[in-house]
Amino acid sequence: MTHKNLSIKIKDLRKRRGFSQEQLAEESKLSLRTIQRIENSESIPRGDTLIKLTQALGVTPDDLLEWTDLEDKGYLTLLNLSAIATLFQPLLGIIIPLVMWILKREKIKWVDDTGKKLISFQITWTLALYAVIMIATKGLVISFNFNLMHLLTNIIYDFSIVGSTLLLLYVYLVAIIFINVRRSQKGLKNKYFPAIPFLK
Repeated sequence: MTHKNLSIKIKDLRKRRGFSQEQLAEESKLSLRTIQRIENSESIPRGDTLIKLTQALGVTPDDLLEWTDLEDKGYLTLLNLSAIATLFQPLLGIIIPLVMWILKREKIKWVDDTGKKLISFQITWTLALYAVIMIATKGLVISFNFNLMHLLTNIIYDFSIVGSTLLLLYVYLVAIIFINVRRSQKGLKNKYFPAIPFLK
């Protein structure tokens, strides 16, 4: 890793931890000037400085020296596609992307951003789904085992406003997932909307 890349990684890790330069200096017991010089590529952290810095950032020296933002469009595609689990069980559409995001958010480029947007969208979508179900059942039945087959059966036998709304929710979900899969494959940032920003 080059000197400049190391300073970029340290700065990026500091921001991911939510530290200001002052907070990192305090946590690492290094001077603010030292932190500034490292981040401006004026100094290379070695020995005790490197150890203090990595401890404050929650990584090992080896992790920092070997850490790179890999670009893995395949993983981003899988992350986006994991939301399809919603078709079988709405909560799976949150849990699977959440696990994938946690595992690789600091290892692969764009996973952190995509994961936050996707999970926020999935939570928003699931809340909308259950709101429609609660309205349809007048709040008497909340089914966390609601699945697509049950939805389609109800729509075929009783094509109502509620059934139409549920079908539109699912069609929109599938469409937005595949739009974002294509965006990932082209190297573009994902856009999931509407979404309440649960993860920032």
